[in-house]
Amino acid sequence: MKRRFFDLSIDVYVPGRWYFKTPTHLEGQPLDNPWEFTRGTPIPSPGLLRIPLSRPGKPLDFTSAGVGVTPVLSTRAAEVFRTLAPNDVQLFPVQVEGQVEPYFLLVAARTVRCVDEAASEEFKLWTPEDGQPEKVGGYKYVAGLRIDKTKVADERVFRPWGLRSALIVDGDLKDALEQTGIVGGQFVEV
Repeated sequence: MKRRFFDLSIDVYVPGRWYFKTPTHLEGQPLDNPWEFTRGTPIPSPGLLRIPLSRPGKPLDFTSAGVGVTPVLSTRAAEVFRTLAPNDVQLFPVQVEGQVEPYFLLVAARTVRCVDEAASEEFKLWTPEDGQPEKVGGYKYVAGLRIDKTKVADERVFRPWGLRSALIVDGDLKDALEQTGIVGGQFVEV
């Protein structure tokens, strides 16, 4: 049976959902590089972080912090990732404003060069003219993302090379998350 893969993102249509600001240190100081959480590589522990709310609302099992691509998970969602993809993710405890329950920031620790440009609807690469030299050659955006599954080895969770905004999970992980009844995430097959 062929493996299936899904882009896991926030479900903005959850009624009354909460929204997060960018994580900070416990004392409220900004992080030096909040983008490091989306590099698709292992990172050193950032220590205990705090996640301020940008809009209070219904606590969710899956949401994102800051610019929208740093996943934050409830304990039950984190446990699925910890159990099924221990080599693919790092989970760092965070304190969510107004919550006593533990939450976890998820870092996809693997990157796969797998964007199928021919099968995706549309894509645009960063160029030197965009004025962001560190991004040149990566994807500025990809519409209708499709991946080349033959490029994926044993990864169950990963970021596609050059596309930090996508968090890809395999079908088994998707099914396990859905079986737990998680609220806040949506899956789009890629």
